[in-house]
Amino acid sequence: MDKLEPGEYYGTHYQKSAFNNFIVTDTEYTEEKVDWHYHENPYFTYLLQGKLFESNKKESYYLAPGNLLFHNWQDAHYNIKPAEFTRGFHIEMNEDWFSNFDIEITNFEGSLNLKNPIIKNSMNQIFIESKINDPYSNLSIDSHLIAIFNAIKSGKEESLQKPAWVNRLKELLLEEQIDHSLKSLSSKLEIHPVHLSREFNRYFGTSLGNYIRLVKLNKAFCLLASNKFSMTEICYQCGFYDQSHFISNFKRVYRSTPTALLRKIS
Repeated sequence: MDKLEPGEYYGTHYQKSAFNNFIVTDTEYTEEKVDWHYHENPYFTYLLQGKLFESNKKESYYLAPGNLLFHNWQDAHYNIKPAEFTRGFHIEMNEDWFSNFDIEITNFEGSLNLKNPIIKNSMNQIFIESKINDPYSNLSIDSHLIAIFNAIKSGKEESLQKPAWVNRLKELLLEEQIDHSLKSLSSKLEIHPVHLSREFNRYFGTSLGNYIRLVKLNKAFCLLASNKFSMTEICYQCGFYDQSHFISNFKRVYRSTPTALLRKIS
């Protein structure tokens, strides 16, 4: 079985940036099938464009743009890519990175399919910083990575205590063709709207409105990064009322217009 060295992935790298104790790569997947292999260090894969099938010894994933995986070190897997352009963003941390921030890598076993939009928003911020790559980018990326691992750990700890409606609500909030109003969601969950509003932040780490906003903006971010869609198309696909509504929400999270950000990450 092949072992890939730090910063190595099967494909063509548009960009490979070495920071203090982590490496960031922006990669086009070019192999139709990659046999069983593993990587020397733990890493994240964030699919930006195309599709990818990935399987390890426990689970299999059909990945689409916006899907985010974490692989612990030496987690063996293989990949199959359809005949279309596929692009992935990777962040690989070495042992010193985890040691410096007192993060126990043994708390994160195997592969994790991360769906939390707050975590994905942090990954978008990391992608932006990797393109800016100025003297402050290393510190900024460190901070976002720490926040991501804290969120993963908190989510695992809370999963033993949370009520059944929380997981059901997570599924509903990822469905695009349903009414996400407080009244509609509470009706589907058969709980009182006041209770849902009061308890939401406790289990999701933000307000209901901001959570829905991040779900939409995470999708918009990948569409924007592909540089294939007009602003009108992105608005329509992500469920914003119009371009003004989209841009105002985008600026609230990324402190930049979509057009200005696209110039930074292209």
